[in-house]
Amino acid sequence: MKTIRVRHSTVYRYACPVRFGEHRMMFRPRDSHDLDLLEAKLTLSPPGAVRWVHDVFGNSIAYATFPDAAEELRLESNIMLQHFPYTAPSFEIDPPAEVYPFHYAADDMPDLMPSILRRYPDPDQVLERWVKQFYAGTPVGTLKMLTAMTHGIKAQFSYLAREQMGTQMPAETIANGSGTCRDYALLMIEALRTLGLAARFVSGYLYDAAADVSPTGLVGGAATHAWVQVYIPGAGWTEFDPTNGIIGGENLIRVAVTRSPSQAIPVQGTFSGPGGAFLGLSVDVQVTQAEAGGVAA
Repeated sequence: MKTIRVRHSTVYRYACPVRFGEHRMMFRPRDSHDLDLLEAKLTLSPPGAVRWVHDVFGNSIAYATFPDAAEELRLESNIMLQHFPYTAPSFEIDPPAEVYPFHYAADDMPDLMPSILRRYPDPDQVLERWVKQFYAGTPVGTLKMLTAMTHGIKAQFSYLAREQMGTQMPAETIANGSGTCRDYALLMIEALRTLGLAARFVSGYLYDAAADVSPTGLVGGAATHAWVQVYIPGAGWTEFDPTNGIIGGENLIRVAVTRSPSQAIPVQGTFSGPGGAFLGLSVDVQVTQAEAGGVAA
């Protein structure tokens, strides 16, 4: 068990005071048997009115409105949680699903189908050809195949940080040979969906005591991170991080679980002001280990 503190600050700067439209924020982690949220504080500057809702996936969403104009908008989330990570092979797979291909239970299919359907075009079958290195028609151990794909993405592609919004198409990531964590996650999700497996996009934070990118450190520790959940009978929704080759939930702190990356954007909002008013934004994410009973500040 680890006690972890997460500070996530997003700051928008403008050349003159502007008016802010409603902003939508996804900062609050999902409480579960492997994650216990101890404390959560959301600070807005200028002050705003906040309402909380659960989206269609059960994620906690904060909506904020701001009565005052300002030259800067600061959104800061401070949370403290206890994390009870699991790693392979600590999860158990139902015997009929230990070898792929297998069939999901008929009762589960209506709920799993939205996560099985492919969402992105592949007219040249680039993705389907790429998947054959992990499954070429011969039965294979399910965990072995998922592990091979997770490690294969990490080994085959070069990680390139990208400031721009959006996610590459899976075929584009294969063609480029590079991408970000969200590109890798989407590639693996769509690859699994070509095999008829249910897969979801996960956004959150990565705890790593080492530097963000180092010979021994993990990639994505100083920003929001993205990875994959796969539904495995017996084990349930299980985490795989193709960016770092992580199997299981160690180091991964879930905030949003969605069908596609566009549904898991941490901050969305608008402003009204003169052309050229927007000067830029900065995002700072700090994920550190803390003593139990500490205060998030």
